[in-house]
Amino acid sequence: MPAMIQVGYYPGCALHGTAAEFDGSLRAVCQAMEITLTELADWNCCGASSAHFLDEQLALDLAERNLRLAVQVGPELLAPCAACFHRLKTAQKQRPGYDVHIWHVNEFFARPEGLARLRRRVQRPLRGLACVPYYGCLTQRQPKITDAERPEWPTSMDMLLETLGAKVRRWSYKTDCCGGSLEVARPDLVQHLCTRLVRAAQEAGADCIVTACPMCQANLDISQASPSAPGEPDRRSAVRDSTAKPEAKPAEAAAWPLPTEGEEGLGQAEPAGGGV
Repeated sequence: MPAMIQVGYYPGCALHGTAAEFDGSLRAVCQAMEITLTELADWNCCGASSAHFLDEQLALDLAERNLRLAVQVGPELLAPCAACFHRLKTAQKQRPGYDVHIWHVNEFFARPEGLARLRRRVQRPLRGLACVPYYGCLTQRQPKITDAERPEWPTSMDMLLETLGAKVRRWSYKTDCCGGSLEVARPDLVQHLCTRLVRAAQEAGADCIVTACPMCQANLDISQASPSAPGEPDRRSAVRDSTAKPEAKPAEAAAWPLPTEGEEGLGQAEPAGGGV
């Protein structure tokens, strides 16, 4: 990366609403890394999740309009919301002709030049913080849409966390579904899926779950707010936005004490059998 770089920025609805802290922390990180975000002028909703459930053509129209705006800004577009990223990539695949590289935050920062830039700017390493990276569905699947190289075993967030000094725990739930927008229609199902994720993180010896998806973070937080059933272990854990600035010392970051024993950090290794 050059000394100062400029990239188009599509925040989407969530980062101007329920995930406003994601927007704020991402802007702060980019400023520290000398990356200029140029927000698309007059951008509109990408269509997730309502539009593509109800009207496929309308969903494509909404996303395509943002692509028209993006090509006017430059050759690269950063879409931090996983759902927005997926809808923009879908429109680009189905309506070709928009020559812009759409990045999700994990892959954008995990490029070799991005990791080098990040490494030089770390001022407070996350030593003592054990975490599991949770990618969710939409940045990885379907690979023909997302262009994910390893959709069942992504490593971009792992590399970012290790560069920041955190201890990455090995677990097999990186890309399991949290339930997404089913929180509205089937909260019982989302509760089941998220409880399984939190328990797996605890079993891996993690202090926190790190995610870069606003919907995943919301679902995981909501599921922990619900009391555990009688006889069940407490499932409370810390769920952190992958770009959020630490508010406490690493050893104090977890909202609930979790086991300290577990498998070692993973680097680039893939589980036996080729994935989850």
